[in-house]
Amino acid sequence: MPARKDAEHLPGFLFRAVSFERGRLRILDQTQLPHRVTYLYPTKAADVVAVIKRLAVRGAPAIGVAAAYGMAVEAGRLPDRNLRSGLERAARMLVAARPTAVNLKWAVVRVMQSVSVRAMSPEEKRRAVLAEAQRIETEEVERSLAIARHGAKLLPKNAEVLTICNTGALAAPGMGTALGVIFQAHIDGKRPHVYACETRPLLQGSRLTTLELQRARIPVTLIADSAAASVIDRCDVMLVGADRIAANGDTANKVGTRMLATLARAARKPFYVVAPSSTFDSATRTGQQIVVEQRDGEEVRAFAGCRAAPARTVVFNPAFDVTPARLIAGFITDRGILKPPFRKNVSSNP
Repeated sequence: MPARKDAEHLPGFLFRAVSFERGRLRILDQTQLPHRVTYLYPTKAADVVAVIKRLAVRGAPAIGVAAAYGMAVEAGRLPDRNLRSGLERAARMLVAARPTAVNLKWAVVRVMQSVSVRAMSPEEKRRAVLAEAQRIETEEVERSLAIARHGAKLLPKNAEVLTICNTGALAAPGMGTALGVIFQAHIDGKRPHVYACETRPLLQGSRLTTLELQRARIPVTLIADSAAASVIDRCDVMLVGADRIAANGDTANKVGTRMLATLARAARKPFYVVAPSSTFDSATRTGQQIVVEQRDGEEVRAFAGCRAAPARTVVFNPAFDVTPARLIAGFITDRGILKPPFRKNVSSNP
């Protein structure tokens, strides 16, 4: 099954963060953006784990696709006698790479299920792993297009949108998630304008979101995260992505998201989470069960080699926070707009 069958329908300004062509996995190194466009070529699952951990590829849907292809490159290098055990080992490594993004485990489990038939030959298993990875990518592209169509209908003309982190094609194959909605609104002639939070500590907003919006020729104003309250009254809507959505609607996303949701509630502005159905986790009942990844404090003490705090400063550096469902106006998904009550609608739709 060829990957990206919808690629010809995608706008030319979009990045392609992960690709697999001619037996070779290629990942755009997002740590080098916006200054350099550099590609990585992992040849084994351990390489993909390292790429995911250091955020060279990021965004829940993109991580899931990268992990699926990581299984494919691992299958290609393993000898026949170790194929099954080697894939199981690779699956464990990949799933542990980042615990919060549900798409990672979801994609790896799907790949392993594709080779669960005992009668398959080693070569058949290798083909099945690659085919499933390609299928996952193609489905995510299709989901992004559906998300964009549904979400763009919510935006008025000349919409002022506040967002955090990066949710474009760098984070999800195809159009992306929250930025995909904005891209589609732009294509539809609605002329949106975006306020992009810089997104400390690694500046995905200033490095990546501004880059994607500028490539699309969409007006964007970069703000410090702490300036969100100063622009909220100018905004019509907040759009954010998600890394895991619990069965009751509680949502894990980039740290700072809960702050924006609380601000939106105080300002009586709609706060929408934009995510594909693959990011909904029915096995996690509430946000209290979501494991929030804790990252190295050096990401806060320094940036790009520049010291920002004394070396021994104690740091609390969660990669994500959990926004309670009560602060969310709705979910923009590939299956439509989900509104409260979330415990009923989330479990019955995605």
